[in-house]
Amino acid sequence: MNTPVATSLLLHRIYISAGHSYVGRHGLGSVPRIIEEVDTVECVADRGLRGDRFFDHKENYKGQVTLFSVEVFAALCTALNLPRARPAVLRRNLLVGGMNLNELIGRPFELQGVLLEGTEECRPCHWMDEALGPGAEAWLRGRGGLRCRILTDGWLRRDGA
Repeated sequence: MNTPVATSLLLHRIYISAGHSYVGRHGLGSVPRIIEEVDTVECVADRGLRGDRFFDHKENYKGQVTLFSVEVFAALCTALNLPRARPAVLRRNLLVGGMNLNELIGRPFELQGVLLEGTEECRPCHWMDEALGPGAEAWLRGRGGLRCRILTDGWLRRDGA
């Protein structure tokens, strides 16, 4: 394995959801599901975030945890005039700040002592236009967040919690 990338990521928010709102729903409309904001979450290597809908989803799953940039979210809200938008609607697990997440694709990195591996961009889909507003999917292309595998067990805590 490559040497983990040093990051200065700050963890602003943590979200988990026991159910899927969009998976398998193309053309059928979304299903409202509770997105719970928590102060801490348990990361289980090769399995995901305990309590989240993708925990034990499938072997070697590339999206055991998903990250989104607080800076990108702020720019999105400004660009699309979304003053009331909430980052939870993106359905990404961790809202982080301090780094371009695309730089972590294909690389291991550490967040609060938990070793993660960036696998690919969390590509935006057509649901972003429903969740946020028209133009969100197009605006988010290339900056939709980061999908990761969890390589070591541990706990994440919202900074300031």
